[in-house]
Amino acid sequence: MVLVGLVVGISLIYTFTGTTDPELYQESITAERERQFKFLKYNLDSPLEEEQKDELDSLDFYPIDPEYKVRARLVPVENRRILEIPMTDGSLERYIRHSYAEFDLRGKGLKLLLLQAEDETDRRNFFLAFADETSGDETYGGGRYLNLRQDGQSSITIDFNLAFNPYCAYNPDFACPIPPRENILDIAIRAGEKNYDK
Repeated sequence: MVLVGLVVGISLIYTFTGTTDPELYQESITAERERQFKFLKYNLDSPLEEEQKDELDSLDFYPIDPEYKVRARLVPVENRRILEIPMTDGSLERYIRHSYAEFDLRGKGLKLLLLQAEDETDRRNFFLAFADETSGDETYGGGRYLNLRQDGQSSITIDFNLAFNPYCAYNPDFACPIPPRENILDIAIRAGEKNYDK
């Protein structure tokens, strides 16, 4: 579960609701991306080696696109159970299969499985690992992550503009959860962080 804590550290839990000001929205996403960059470059817990930190001058993101911020309906998983997610090093990490997030994106109905760490104390926090048609090309092949927080009685906001790379995208010595098969999308999510250019 240490990895989950580290992943949470790379991207502050972000919920952007209650405003439709496009300028403020852009500023909020830009500020979060800047925090992510500073964490990777300067933080002692960064997955980057010292040489990588010295060479890092920016991260690569898609342009901010409000269309990729969606409101999803939460549908609880029947018979919630522990799911052992394969890690990139061959080990397994245990998560609770909690809910599905159902939403429309660019005219297509989508459904993603939301996971919860076994030791999560706040039952409104979720972990989303996903892959899409950009994975392995424009974005990291092992998928990307989002840390989500339930912000409605039966709904949740998903903003793909905040999708970030797992630690193993920067350093293969880290083990990262592989997206479950339910979260491998047959569309391109051109939002959030792109592949790390070593």
